[in-house]
Amino acid sequence: MCDALGIISSSANRLRVQGLQDYRPMGAFSFAGRYRVIDFPLSNMSNSGIDRIQVYVRENPRSLAEHLSNENAFNINSKKGKLQVLFSDRNTANDIYNTDVAAYAQNLDIIARVSNTYVILAPSYMLYTQNYNDVLKQHMESGADITILYQHVNNAKDHFLNCNTLTLNRQKGVLAVEKNRGTAQSRNISLNTYVMKKDLFIELIEKSMKFSSVYTMAQTIDQACRSGDYDVRGMMHKGYIATCSDFKSYYDANMDMLNLDDAHSLFNPAWPIYTVTTDSAPTNYFETGSARNSLISNGCTIRGHVENSVIGRGVTIEEGAVVKNSVVLAYSKIGKNVSVEYQVVDKWAQVIHTSSLIGTPDHPGYIRRNDIL
Repeated sequence: MCDALGIISSSANRLRVQGLQDYRPMGAFSFAGRYRVIDFPLSNMSNSGIDRIQVYVRENPRSLAEHLSNENAFNINSKKGKLQVLFSDRNTANDIYNTDVAAYAQNLDIIARVSNTYVILAPSYMLYTQNYNDVLKQHMESGADITILYQHVNNAKDHFLNCNTLTLNRQKGVLAVEKNRGTAQSRNISLNTYVMKKDLFIELIEKSMKFSSVYTMAQTIDQACRSGDYDVRGMMHKGYIATCSDFKSYYDANMDMLNLDDAHSLFNPAWPIYTVTTDSAPTNYFETGSARNSLISNGCTIRGHVENSVIGRGVTIEEGAVVKNSVVLAYSKIGKNVSVEYQVVDKWAQVIHTSSLIGTPDHPGYIRRNDIL
């Protein structure tokens, strides 16, 4: 058992995925047809032996609360463990006040009562796999006050925009935490995953609220780095990472799963990704239907052609329809002879009266939930 409280933060107030986030928080986004984005930090914690986990939700909580209602699905110890969904109920009209630090401050008494020595914080909108026991072990051996998980990338000009970056010295000490503005290809992208003692976490929250009402945890730790009052270290993550921090990054992360190397890096049989399963019939492929290089979930009806696409549960693709380079979420319908390319089709949408919807790789389109086109 890992002696740490797991905290999964809500989406940062400065990040927004247009369209999808109107209906659910980022953690509830569908991924790879059958998963939710939050399944990945939850599974990392569960596989690492973290039995007490807090999940913070800021807006549109219903879908995420329903998904997390059965904690047994995530292999959390049913006797000693606990999965709590905590709400931030003081949202203000000005979004700059709706920070992760503000949510922690509202629930500080709950955090303080937990007996764990350490806390491990992870965001709900990042996709990666990591054994947090390794991170905690390195953190304890280093003697650092705070350890931040990061990954070095060479595509930061076009990817991971508005995510945080770390400036490191040669000993991997963190000098600053700043936003990625797309000014350089090579960056150390922060996974916004922090390890520290619980008492220090509470201290930082209290200091942050006194210093500024609009500071995020990343800004609070940046101040800790610059002040020199705390020893903040970086630990490099290896393997696939993606972020659902805007609409394009969400689309790209799903399409990455059509690449076997990326998919195998994220989905390791020895490190299972838990989710809530749905009992349904296998997908039915008719004589007029075909599929190529696609992820197609169970319960679908395929009478048309699907290529380079991710298809959620219970989707219907009618005869003559062509779906390419698209992400189609659960229970949607693509009508007869309709062409859909470079689109994200939200749940229960029906594209039946429009002959074609064609986006581009750089600007995929979005079909709203429950819409009929």
